[in-house]
Amino acid sequence: MPAWLILILVGVVLLILGVAGIGEFLIWIGAIVLVVSLILGLVGRGRGRARI
Repeated sequence: MPAWLILILVGVVLLILGVAGIGEFLIWIGAIVLVVSLILGLVGRGRGRARI
């Protein structure tokens, strides 16, 4: 299971349990990790095609 998904799920569970500060923080960290991994994946694909 990807790290970003685990962070978001734990954050949502903490929000439901009432620990809003930590839960919201984990959701934001999960979203940031997701966006960074998507950008790095797209950049990596672009580099791979340029070499061919």
